[in-house]
Amino acid sequence: MSISDDQLTAKMEPFDSFWEAPSDIEKGYSRFYQFYKHNYLSRIPSEKTSRILVISCGPGYFVNTLSRNGYSNVLGIDSFPEKVEYARKKNLNCHVERAFGFLQRNQQPFDVIFAEQEINHLTKSEILIFLELCRKNLTEGGRLLIHSINGTNPLTGSESRAGNFDHYNSFTEYSLKQILEFTKFHNIKIFPLNLYVFYNNPFNYVALLIEKIIHLFSRVNFILVGKSARIFSKKLAAVAIKPL
Repeated sequence: MSISDDQLTAKMEPFDSFWEAPSDIEKGYSRFYQFYKHNYLSRIPSEKTSRILVISCGPGYFVNTLSRNGYSNVLGIDSFPEKVEYARKKNLNCHVERAFGFLQRNQQPFDVIFAEQEINHLTKSEILIFLELCRKNLTEGGRLLIHSINGTNPLTGSESRAGNFDHYNSFTEYSLKQILEFTKFHNIKIFPLNLYVFYNNPFNYVALLIEKIIHLFSRVNFILVGKSARIFSKKLAAVAIKPL
């Protein structure tokens, strides 16, 4: 099944544009470099010529991270022209594209597709189409990296979903794995995203300790009500493989 971008339910914030940049876009390059390097770089293939697609690249923060670490075949797409223009001024390979349209017409599969929080802005039927398009646009054995609001987080799970009119869902480690299995991905690994990666700032060590205490308390409470959730970070992510 195909769908055009103007048929998508999300209207206020296009699902295929990056919305988490700080007001000072320039400072975001160093800030998000640390976040992406710590959370994602080890999950990218070591082959530096791997063909990588970054959906919702925004000003090119993740494209920049990959480029700085030697990856030479990276394409970023985003539906917001001003953000893409900022990336292009930094010589990052980013282009203005709508995600569904691009994925439906693309003829060259990628070794990695990185999709950042897109599934929170899509309805359930749209998610199924999107993930199917991602799988079709991967090489055999290719990887999908995707992240989501974590509905299990006791503090932000419900607020993160309700706080944006275009957020239609959140996921847990179980439901994120469930939807990836349903769309025929294999070797799925769910992992937490660490927000406190700025180790030169002493506050982050305090925040990490507080977070661990909250997560331990949440784990105990979930066990008491018969739930097996183990990941309580604000956001969680998955890496999944297209089968050979």
